[in-house]
Amino acid sequence: MSAQTKIQLSKVEMELLNNSEWILTKNKIVKKAQRLFEEVQQNIVDYVGAEPGIFPRQVLDSSAKISKGENYLGLPWLMLDYPRHFKKENIFAIRTMFWWANFFSTTLHLSGAYSQQYGNTIVNKYDDLVKNQFFICVHQEQWHHHLQKENYIAVEEVSKIDFSRLIKKATFIKIARKLELSEWDTAIGRLTENFIRISEWFV
Repeated sequence: MSAQTKIQLSKVEMELLNNSEWILTKNKIVKKAQRLFEEVQQNIVDYVGAEPGIFPRQVLDSSAKISKGENYLGLPWLMLDYPRHFKKENIFAIRTMFWWANFFSTTLHLSGAYSQQYGNTIVNKYDDLVKNQFFICVHQEQWHHHLQKENYIAVEEVSKIDFSRLIKKATFIKIARKLELSEWDTAIGRLTENFIRISEWFV
């Protein structure tokens, strides 16, 4: 039996292993992100309460929910879902995400009956989506959240005709807007505004 492990640490890894400050700081940041999302959640719940009928009644049966984890592609994340209607093939959700070292995002996620019902609505918002730098999901799998080219492309990179074709042939629709982490200080307001902008598509 070998007395020396073959699982060795690099110099940088050893320094981190002996330094508690970086992980404690990371934990503080995640807690602050949680509080930030709680503020956004209150804002959007208040907005929806003041605008009855803006969404189909059944998609509001579940209350807002903040989820979090440590390993989306290896990095910590938080997700605020509201509305959050996930029923088999029929999905209607607006998802606000924080992803460590990457971005904040706000995503409209429709599938099944809802993508069919609102597909033309999304097509008619093409100019607004281009103006406000939205992305459209082009992946065949609907449960990836990153904004890399194989998953999302900027709407401005697609002609209006091709955008319409994408929407009409899709089994699901995901439209996302990105907010840089450097915008942290204004993120509560900006993420709330993103939610309201998307909500107004259904008026």
